[in-house]
Amino acid sequence: MLKCTKRLKWSRKKRSTGPGSREKKAPFSLTGILVKDMLEKQYYRSYNAYLRDLFGCRVHKITLDAGLTCPNRNGVKGWGGCIYCDRFGSGSNRYKEIHSIRQQLLDGKQYLQRRFKAEKFIAYFQSFSNTYAPLPQLRALYREALSEEDVVGLAVGTRPDCVNPEILDLIAEFQEKKLIWIEYGLQSFLPRTLELIRRGHTIDDFLWAVEETRKRGISVCVHVILGLPGEEKQDCLYTAERLAELDIQGLKIHSLYVNRETPLEAWYREGKYRPLSREEYVEWLCEFLERCPPDWVIQRLTGDPNPKEFVAPLWALDKQGTLKMIRDRFRQTKGFQGRRWKGWA
Repeated sequence: MLKCTKRLKWSRKKRSTGPGSREKKAPFSLTGILVKDMLEKQYYRSYNAYLRDLFGCRVHKITLDAGLTCPNRNGVKGWGGCIYCDRFGSGSNRYKEIHSIRQQLLDGKQYLQRRFKAEKFIAYFQSFSNTYAPLPQLRALYREALSEEDVVGLAVGTRPDCVNPEILDLIAEFQEKKLIWIEYGLQSFLPRTLELIRRGHTIDDFLWAVEETRKRGISVCVHVILGLPGEEKQDCLYTAERLAELDIQGLKIHSLYVNRETPLEAWYREGKYRPLSREEYVEWLCEFLERCPPDWVIQRLTGDPNPKEFVAPLWALDKQGTLKMIRDRFRQTKGFQGRRWKGWA
């Protein structure tokens, strides 16, 4: 185990997570003191702490629905989406109620200011693939989302096969004044798993997207799901180790849960799929994070299922209970993000 009292040598090239940054040094300088702080307090580099360090106040994401779709749903690469994807594309379905991105922003701001005392906001295009549209349409959407003065950043959720150089150039234009992240849904580094869950893209698609995104200095967050059909703990840890080799800046993780009217629900009803228990998920996740670079921003550790679409497992609805179990396990095992990372000097 790494000793917290020892000064740890660590460096990387071309790591940038702030607005307008391209090849700046990592803002997360590792020392024995900082590792000790991570070990004794939070165990991982949280998204909330990262935003507070950048902006000096409480910052929250506002989820937006641009009414887009996905090539894995409209027949270009497949129909109906991945085996677990609900009819809302893991989003809010707000577009059917409110077409205006600005109005969605205003509604979100009002709620977050009232509940969390948030002062600044990140416009987060979440539903479906938010680069899967003509360039002029995307430009209009992003500009509208960033038109509010207290919206300090843009996060674009998409697939690695739904970007091209022109789209990436467009998104890069905004980072001189705003914090910009692109979030790529990967889910697993195993090709057989991607085929089984009907992702419709390849590992090579993902690697190309990450490389091209980082060439433009845009921060990359990767989405991963633990407990996918056919995967054991070692498969998930393989994904962690492969991702740790790449120039990415953030990570979102959640367990695989079953939604209504999906192929996964049919598998679950037929006994062909068993969700992870909460104890299994916590164990897998903590070991996953231990293999991740300590400077990665961990943007999510558990999902937020829509109760109206949700089937199983019931524990996935208890987000705070799961987060407490994660902290408890790290405390008991003396673990933390990066403990088993291969990049330590």
